[in-house]
Amino acid sequence: MAELSPQDLLADRRTNAVVAWLFVVFLGAVVVESVLDGDLPWALFVLGIVACCIVPPVAFRDPETMLPWEVVALAGLPTFGQAVTPALIPGELLVYVSVAALALVVAVELDLFTDVRMTIGFAIAFVVVVTLAAAGVGAVVRWRVDLLFDTALLLEPGVSDQVIHDDLMVEFIYSAVAGLAAGVIFQLYFRRPAMDDRIVEGDQ
Repeated sequence: MAELSPQDLLADRRTNAVVAWLFVVFLGAVVVESVLDGDLPWALFVLGIVACCIVPPVAFRDPETMLPWEVVALAGLPTFGQAVTPALIPGELLVYVSVAALALVVAVELDLFTDVRMTIGFAIAFVVVVTLAAAGVGAVVRWRVDLLFDTALLLEPGVSDQVIHDDLMVEFIYSAVAGLAAGVIFQLYFRRPAMDDRIVEGDQ
């Protein structure tokens, strides 16, 4: 990918910034509510989303320099899903969509603010691999917590090992699908025609 200026980040910066900041404010409210309800893990997760989303305006000292609002909304999708359609969309899929969106945000911000440079294909692969890795790490953490503290995060009493294994495989499929979806978002919103010349020059 080629180097992008703050002006290259968005086609309509002001409108996008307003919508993106509205999503950030909503996510901030979710953090406060989660803390008040005693759900600290969820509060920290959403706080991490907020922190990643506000890196561009803080780094450039410009509140209008925001990531595309669609990406911010994608990263916060689990909060909307839990509030609006908790029974229609699998919770695991929503979580991994959010993880994939965070990986997408990290990929873009690494390219914008560091010496790291990624091609479009590598960036998509990065998002998919990070999302799959998050699924694997999450499974291992739940397994160890169940063994150490006799919880039922993964090892549910009365559930056979085969069923648990099958459920994990479904989660890994969700994570792969979510990673690919985030890769499509990357192509749609970070490889606009106006940037194609820069990308070609950067790859030569």
